[in-house]
Amino acid sequence: MIELTLEQQRALARERGNLPRVVDPSTHDKYVLVREEMYERVRQRFEEDDDSQFVRAMAPHVMDVFGRDGWDDPAMDVYNDLDPRLNQ
Repeated sequence: MIELTLEQQRALARERGNLPRVVDPSTHDKYVLVREEMYERVRQRFEEDDDSQFVRAMAPHVMDVFGRDGWDDPAMDVYNDLDPRLNQ
């Protein structure tokens, strides 16, 4: 387990409830820090539900977010042509 430095603790406190993001300077991989309790809840959801129930429950929310981000734009329909599942 990695312990936060005093500087990192202060940065975390400044986030005030936002999920802090960190970057590994050597690989440029990005991470989001979540409290262990939240991580365990999410992990359990993926383990409990055999994809189908969880995915069905989340799909409307995900599509709502995608729509706000521009996925509803008719210009995005071109990407449907690239999905091999839709071109059978």
